[in-house]
Amino acid sequence: MITKQDLEEAIAECKGQRNPNSNTCIKLAAFLTLQRELYGNPPVVEQSFSPPPIETIRTNGDSDFMVAVDGKPWEDVLPIMDELMDSMMVLQPRIYDSVMRRIGNL
Repeated sequence: MITKQDLEEAIAECKGQRNPNSNTCIKLAAFLTLQRELYGNPPVVEQSFSPPPIETIRTNGDSDFMVAVDGKPWEDVLPIMDELMDSMMVLQPRIYDSVMRRIGNL
């Protein structure tokens, strides 16, 4: 008969796989079912999810751009900047290449 420790180890191994495939999921379901049927339901651990804090841009510049983006969330500003860079790639490829080179060297 499979021991409780054997099941716990098998479950931990399945849960620890970085890229589980369907066979891993099937095995995990079977191990969890066996654990529940043979040893009862494991205690439920309450977990709460807190979304990550929204990172905002903090600047100390006084240009129009720096003032405009100060305090704004990155995820709101970056799509606008991406659109601008797409336009620059077409209209001013030398400036676009220069900016991309500078960002790449950060």
